Amino acid sequence: MSNNEFALPDVGEGLTEAEIVTWAVKPGDELHLNQVICEIETAKSLVELPSPFEGVVAELLVDIGTTVPVGTPILRMQGEGQDADPASGGGAEAPAAQAAAPAAAPAAAEASGDDDNSGAVLVGYGTGGAVKSRRGARQAAAPAAPAQAPAAQTAAAAPATGPAPDAPAPGKVLAKPPVRKLAKDLGINLASVTPTGAHGQVLRDDVLSHASAAPAAAAGAGLAGVSTAPRPAAPQFTTNGEREERVPVKGIRKVVAQAMVESKFSAPHTGVYVDIDATRTMEFVKRLKTSGSFEGVRVSPLLIMAKAVTWALARNPEINSAWADTEIVRRNYVNLGIAAATPRGLVVPNIKDAHLLSLREMAQAIETLTDRARAGLTQPAEMQQGTITITNVGVFGVDFGLPILNPGETAIMAMGSIKEKPWVVDGEVRPRMVTTVGGSFDHRVVDGDVISNFVADVASVLEEPALLLD
Repeated sequence: MSNNEFALPDVGEGLTEAEIVTWAVKPGDELHLNQVICEIETAKSLVELPSPFEGVVAELLVDIGTTVPVGTPILRMQGEGQDADPASGGGAEAPAAQAAAPAAAPAAAEASGDDDNSGAVLVGYGTGGAVKSRRGARQAAAPAAPAQAPAAQTAAAAPATGPAPDAPAPGKVLAKPPVRKLAKDLGINLASVTPTGAHGQVLRDDVLSHASAAPAAAAGAGLAGVSTAPRPAAPQFTTNGEREERVPVKGIRKVVAQAMVESKFSAPHTGVYVDIDATRTMEFVKRLKTSGSFEGVRVSPLLIMAKAVTWALARNPEINSAWADTEIVRRNYVNLGIAAATPRGLVVPNIKDAHLLSLREMAQAIETLTDRARAGLTQPAEMQQGTITITNVGVFGVDFGLPILNPGETAIMAMGSIKEKPWVVDGEVRPRMVTTVGGSFDHRVVDGDVISNFVADVASVLEEPALLLD
């Protein structure tokens, strides 16, 4: 490989290949130190590759959607190219300088490549100059807004001095895929929604507010009770003229499939679950949301579930173990995995030493973890060394489901939807907020009595959160 070519680096974890997801540069662009040149998808995460050198891009050697082995040239620079000076913050020395960065930073690299020009590392490495954000890279490729966008809005988005570096370009609408889908389902043109997010990003609440404002505007114009918002069309299959579509099994879907097969057919699963009255948990969550101590922190029943699990593990430490063929490994710490559904598939990052966190700290950790997962920023290290996992299937309107164990763990707990149902209280049938909690367990490690006691302890906290004060 010539020294003006940039090879796909080894980003750690023993991965041997990666797919080019997006290019953030094109031929003729002037490349700066630590500027993001592309985004790749490994078997475990999305990773941004910053440039370890400066120069002008001559050619992109790999098409988007192509999977290539580590060490394959993916970009060619004009001339010979110039490696970054490690002292300026780029290259292979940067990881050490960033070792003390906070865990909530965009990412931390595991390793850099051995090739002369493969010194690119994971997101956030290097101190010599600002690194373009993942949002900024995606803005550059964002689809143009529909032509019927109001002229006044377009003018407002493009001041005379030119758009800010991180602001969406005129005619562009910045929104995450779930928000775009929500707008499509509601029949709303995103260009007509007033954004409140950072850098002009349209948030989910913006779309919902816009949708609820449409009927109110109609009523104010004398059309009370009549909504002028277009009704979404009935859902249809997107066929593209084909009756079947073949989707390659790769990336995170391939890893999830392999892990689930390994787990299901190596660990003998057993499931235990119970219906509970979660009325007090819902009241507690409501109080926390209005508490000044939790201002600006996202609070949900999942927070109480997380604390309930760590509380119950202290009473049933056998659950916090792992099967290792000739021995059982008992962990005296809790790395709590949170299953998160993302546009790329299911990922399970974990909160390190979750047993040491206060209620507020746990809420902040869950919020950071889930936001990073949905934004595709979860790194391999964040998904390693988990000791137990929880999954909230209730957010999808599901009453309950027994999940498959995360490999290397003995238990995975699930919580179903919380609904108002008739419940017997003191001999009388009353409406209460009812849910189902339970989980799957590795029966090689723990017996039925331990499993049952653990589930009962989790349930008792969800029925009476005051137990957390013990």
